[in-house]
Amino acid sequence: MRRIVILGNAGSGKSTLARKLGSRLGLPVVHLDRLFWEPGWVEADSEVFRSRVRQALCEDEWICEGNYSRRTFDLRLPRADLVIWLDTHRATCLRRVMLRSALNRPRADLPCGCIEKLDREFLKFLNFIWNFDRVNRPGIEAVRLAIGPQVPVIHLRSAQELSGFLNGLPTRTQVTAQRQP
Repeated sequence: MRRIVILGNAGSGKSTLARKLGSRLGLPVVHLDRLFWEPGWVEADSEVFRSRVRQALCEDEWICEGNYSRRTFDLRLPRADLVIWLDTHRATCLRRVMLRSALNRPRADLPCGCIEKLDREFLKFLNFIWNFDRVNRPGIEAVRLAIGPQVPVIHLRSAQELSGFLNGLPTRTQVTAQRQP
């Protein structure tokens, strides 16, 4: 596993898993939200975003977390070794997003110049999270199947499955040793 794509609802744990995998395997992590959003939650121009993604994925090894299927799957999936879908229950996703927004701590995946706040847009975001599996996930999955049907997919549905998956991976030292000729 040298190129991993992590998908899931907001608050599902994509960024956390990406950081843990990156640390465990010694791979760089790409947070798509940081490439997509300009300060003040302004969307980047489509070509600017795609250029940023191309640049971030030009290396041979990476973990890329975030959906952005119609905008980036053609750049990511042809090179990916694995797709991980986090199948986290929507109530858990909502709770996590509300908590992280209320705490407003710095996060590696939070775009520069973007502050999470409780406002009308945040309420729309909560609605997006609640309806993600019914409204957005089928489209993401359709694009994944159209562009990268050959890429193996792992579904992680619980903290126990996630922990078992991580514990079954080699450590950074073992990975480094395997890369040595």
